[in-house]
Amino acid sequence: YGMHVYSRIPLTDLQVNYVIKSDIPSITCKVVVDNLPPINCFFVHPEPPSPTESSTAKPRDKELIHYAKRVRANGDAPVVVCGDLNDVAWSPTTIRFKTISGLRDPRVGRGFINTFHADHWWARWPLDHIFVSNHFLVEEMKRLSHIGSDHFPLYIKLWVRNSYVTDN
Repeated sequence: YGMHVYSRIPLTDLQVNYVIKSDIPSITCKVVVDNLPPINCFFVHPEPPSPTESSTAKPRDKELIHYAKRVRANGDAPVVVCGDLNDVAWSPTTIRFKTISGLRDPRVGRGFINTFHADHWWARWPLDHIFVSNHFLVEEMKRLSHIGSDHFPLYIKLWVRNSYVTDN
């Protein structure tokens, strides 16, 4: 469960969190771009329900709902939540995450972008997600080519909405 966040853009308020288990991190930070207000970022990889990990989905679900509530508590700040959520977009937990957080799934209307399992063409699901607040417009979103992981990388190009940028 090692996590890495690389950025050419400066990150502030960087925190490594252990929300549910002491060996499963998540990362929170703010991204400062030009004269825009900081963008709150949450990088999450909850424990999957599987025989080798957790016998139930409860730890995963608890972590996802924890972050949904944190996003909601941010008020009207711009937010991006992304990671291997170990959950499909149509599950009750992911739907609840979107409802509580108020974030949207930019994958909607762009096809069935499967990211797992990269080694098995016959068994693929969208487990990796990027959720964004309404501050953003999506120019492009796509799955990238195989890099040796059991997940495909997911790429997104976002723009900040003009109505959000003010001269204050």
